[in-house]
Amino acid sequence: MSSYLEDFSPGAGHRSPARAWVDSDAAQLSLNGQWRFRWSPTAAGLDEPGATDYDDSGWDTIAVPSHWVLEGDGAYGHPIYTNVQYPFPIDPPHVPDENPTGDHRRRFTLPDWDAERVLLRFDGVESVYRVWLNGHEVGIGKGSRLVNEFDVTDLLTAGENVIAVRVHQWSSMTYLEDQDQWWLPGIFRDVTLLARPYGAVDDVWLRTDLDPDTGGSVTPELVAGDAAYPVTVEIPELQVSRTFTTAADVAAFGVGAVEPWTAETPRLYEVHVRSSGETVTLRLGFRRVQITGDLFLVNGRKVVFRGMNRHETHPVRGRMFDADHARADLLHMKRAGVNAIRTSHYPPHPRVLDLADELGFWVIDECDLETHGFVFLGWRGNPSDDPRFRDAYLDRIERTVERDKNHPSIVIWSLGNEAGTGANLAAMANWVRRRDPARPVHYEGDYTGAYTDVYSRMYPNFAETAAIGGQSGPLLGCTAAEGQRVRTKPFLMCEFAHAMGNGPGGMQLYDDLAERFPRLHGGFIWEWRDHGLLTHAADGTPFYGYGGDFGEVVHDGNFVMDGMILPDETPTPSLAEFTVVNQPVVVTRVGRELTLRNRYHSLSTDHLHFRAVREVDGEPIDDVELAVGSVPAGGRTTVELPEGLVAEGPGPSEAFLTVTAVLAQDAPWAPAGHVVAVAQLALDPAAPPATGHPRPGRTDA
Repeated sequence: MSSYLEDFSPGAGHRSPARAWVDSDAAQLSLNGQWRFRWSPTAAGLDEPGATDYDDSGWDTIAVPSHWVLEGDGAYGHPIYTNVQYPFPIDPPHVPDENPTGDHRRRFTLPDWDAERVLLRFDGVESVYRVWLNGHEVGIGKGSRLVNEFDVTDLLTAGENVIAVRVHQWSSMTYLEDQDQWWLPGIFRDVTLLARPYGAVDDVWLRTDLDPDTGGSVTPELVAGDAAYPVTVEIPELQVSRTFTTAADVAAFGVGAVEPWTAETPRLYEVHVRSSGETVTLRLGFRRVQITGDLFLVNGRKVVFRGMNRHETHPVRGRMFDADHARADLLHMKRAGVNAIRTSHYPPHPRVLDLADELGFWVIDECDLETHGFVFLGWRGNPSDDPRFRDAYLDRIERTVERDKNHPSIVIWSLGNEAGTGANLAAMANWVRRRDPARPVHYEGDYTGAYTDVYSRMYPNFAETAAIGGQSGPLLGCTAAEGQRVRTKPFLMCEFAHAMGNGPGGMQLYDDLAERFPRLHGGFIWEWRDHGLLTHAADGTPFYGYGGDFGEVVHDGNFVMDGMILPDETPTPSLAEFTVVNQPVVVTRVGRELTLRNRYHSLSTDHLHFRAVREVDGEPIDDVELAVGSVPAGGRTTVELPEGLVAEGPGPSEAFLTVTAVLAQDAPWAPAGHVVAVAQLALDPAAPPATGHPRPGRTDA
């Protein structure tokens, strides 16, 4: 067995440190397309396919990117779904002899580039892979949802070249990737050849800040050789241009008054970084992330996460990225009142973060890490506390932060998910703080707050959530002293309200608690979308399969079908409830007086139109526009209603007053007239309440 399958290293030959994923005018060549493909149920006994003259004429073909288990009608194995358990016995770093392996080969013609260096970039490969170019080994890639870049300058030839990639489904790194999802091996994200020109900017990080007194500022971090200078940073819309003649000249600079970036006002400014060899383009958002006491603030205001856990999943393509589908997915979220995304449990395709910047979401960007199956061993042998895995842990968080560091939507870094606790996680947290002190560190498994900046829990019940919000009562896994420590930190629920079957329930109660206790900052529903994979019954009937539907021996059944929307995009009824519970404007009534409370983080109500409709036995009787005026974020106002509008229905009739707030103009995420808040208020005082709990549209009369 090859040692790279069962070692503890984070790979070999890839570029380190990692760098940001940015748009550049430097030349590149996509290697996506049809590749020759050979599948084997085992990794043993295979000849190496890297030689230039290797005969692959008898191989099949496969699309890259793809997951091979979703191709070939079962000829290349099948998907496997597990939640907590590993699909093979726990014996790190060893893996089964039955280790499905896919060899990929293709030829390509190198363009006539005038480049100093050429990089080969893989954006995502599950789980470990070995690369050859023109008969020479390039390196070993690990970290399935993370970018690997290899310098192949000296291995390329003018004209035709041959690349070969061997991918194994199982490796020692599988122990670090036990996320609740399908096991889907293959080259599932882009493969690209990047020309790095003479005088290029090798890496760029434009750190922004927003000071309430002085406005926006930019602190550039440029990795470039002397030949790249002078380097100019331009923000045309702000008429800002700063030129640095040498690396020693690079310094922070102010840009004056700017519109702040928030999830509600996702204001972006295009920036060009011009060197002698290339121009890099980014979109900057100016905002300040802070923890003050036990409050998590952006631009000085508390954030309440009304969020979703989002896996990358599609019923046909698996985790392959599709730009149109991703945009539609995030638009669906936005229209449903979702304001935050936790990227469970790995960094998404970088274009998803571009969309989050543009459309407006608070993002917790999560590292590609989970070791949940070790819970069956009482966490004995957990890689999180095994020094042999330390380099792999640090490599994963480094590649996460460095790739995504320029995105204003990312307000928290997460170390991973359900990986127990241990020294390797603490080392990751310390690395993040040194690298990016402006964004806090999250990890739910740090129950005692020993190395994280926010206190996070999964599925606390209502009583426990109230105890966390208050200042008394024991906390899970904490001594009294540790409980005092975590109570000094902001609290969020990284998972709550499990959306399986007829669930989730109780969302209103959690929302009430977040309004009652300032240190509670909302949370993230588990989860946004069912992971069902399209398959067919014996008679050809299509259906969405879950664990066990593909012949898996070890699986976790339908636990992967736990989303607020179904695999075919159909929203569940619970999504409508989520939308009402989390709506940004809350309406109550006492007699003829309506009170409207603005729960936006930063928006006033100026972008909304309000209407009130009186209905008797389901028929609209009166319809009036409400003159609400401008209510600032966090503010409230009262509106006196016409006397006839709140009259009770005659006799036994049911009478309701329905108040709606709709977009006054088209927004980037929804057309004018889209309903963002609704309250149905009973006008018959004898009518039984719809629920025993307070609702956003309750009548206080």
